[in-house]
Amino acid sequence: MRILALDVGDKTIGVAVSDELLFTAQGVGVIKRTSPARDFAQLAEIVGQYTPSQVVVGLPKNMNGSIGSRGELIQGFAAELAEAFPQVEVKLWDERLSTVAAEKALIAADVSRAKRRKVIDKMAAVFILQGYLDGLSSRNLP
Repeated sequence: MRILALDVGDKTIGVAVSDELLFTAQGVGVIKRTSPARDFAQLAEIVGQYTPSQVVVGLPKNMNGSIGSRGELIQGFAAELAEAFPQVEVKLWDERLSTVAAEKALIAADVSRAKRRKVIDKMAAVFILQGYLDGLSSRNLP
């Protein structure tokens, strides 16, 4: 069983996948958005390759926990995703500060600004998925 995570932006979609034991998240890549049909075709390839049981979509919330216009767009994207891939459970996961955390991790690793731009969305998807996986494991504890 695997879980896929998406960090959905206007221009790109960062993609990460879990290991089969649901312990760790690894970056898969970045989809450059061109059209909904092409975006979903690329997602179909990834879903076919990894056959996840769930797709976790990062939900951008405001710092007070409310959902703004960006969050509403992501909720719509998640609904379209659920319709396009009925065999996969689609979940929303609070992604507040995931991009900030990814940026800090890349800076700490001394990754150049140009290289950070190429991988930031993938790293944000990794942070979203790892947070989700950590949340799953903490719920299984006594």
